[in-house]
Amino acid sequence: MSVSSFSSTRVITYIGVAWLIWTAMHAGSLYLLGFNIKVSVIDAVICNTLLLLASSVVSNTLRFYQPGKGQYLNIVAWCALLAGMWLFLSRWLLLYILKGEEVYADVLNSSLLMRGSTGFLLICGSALISMLYYTQQEQKENERRKRDAEKLAREAELFNLRQQLQPHFLFNSLNSISALIGRRPEEARTMIYQLSDFLRGTLRKEENEVVTLEEEFQHLQLYLDIEKVRFGHRLNTEIIRDETCGKLVLPAMLLQPLVENAIKFGLYDTTGEVTISIEARCANQYLEISIRNPYDVDTVRPKSGTGFGITGIKRRLYLLFARTDLLETSGENDIFTTVVRIPQI
Repeated sequence: MSVSSFSSTRVITYIGVAWLIWTAMHAGSLYLLGFNIKVSVIDAVICNTLLLLASSVVSNTLRFYQPGKGQYLNIVAWCALLAGMWLFLSRWLLLYILKGEEVYADVLNSSLLMRGSTGFLLICGSALISMLYYTQQEQKENERRKRDAEKLAREAELFNLRQQLQPHFLFNSLNSISALIGRRPEEARTMIYQLSDFLRGTLRKEENEVVTLEEEFQHLQLYLDIEKVRFGHRLNTEIIRDETCGKLVLPAMLLQPLVENAIKFGLYDTTGEVTISIEARCANQYLEISIRNPYDVDTVRPKSGTGFGITGIKRRLYLLFARTDLLETSGENDIFTTVVRIPQI
């Protein structure tokens, strides 16, 4: 059962209970005035059933028509018309069904003003409750639509970020494969298989999917294997992780752009061997991952961050967690450090 149908069932239940209580009070009042149980019950059932129908008409009207500012008098007039129709119809039915009850007929006719006023107030009360209820439901629906629209926009932007990140790596890999085909065909073939496995894993992941740290490192290893084919002995990697963090989660494909950024600014401006260090640890309800790479102080400005990878990841973290403090970069002693912190909700 959906939430809306459950809510409707609950409202109908409340109305039914209120009708039974009001009808019982109505019948009890007539019985205390000296009428027999038959007359009391018939009067209460007919009057309150017709009153419930009139209130339902008002409620259904307001379901599809919400009065604007200055139009509330129209609703009051509609309630007065329904109250008059209710009073006329209930009087006619009661006199027809209870004909022969002369004392009851006299009491009924003398109480028409009081009945009409009470019915009018009850129908107006139903209209007010209905307006409040439908206004609240409309606000909830508007908020839901707004959340859905924001979610779609966020997912679209996340998808766009991923599409901007992946081609850069793919083009570099294809260029490396092309260079290896003539000189080292076996390595080129191996790199094609690794690239295929990496892209297959990438395509299976949704933009907002979370994975465990262990799964993310497995996918990251495929990327590192490809890069080691490209750079050979020049690229060394060091992965350090707290074993207790393996089941903590993070957004899928979060680390690869950061590691790619570290490789780019660690190897492109040097011909020697470079070690990229990746460390993961648990810290106060956060999964904290640090990526370190050497850099050339003459060509890179580490304090401002470098590369689209960092900018894109910052934006992605903001879209997912609505925070701007989850990724930090710093440069010290020719080492560029990127620290990303993932909240564990």
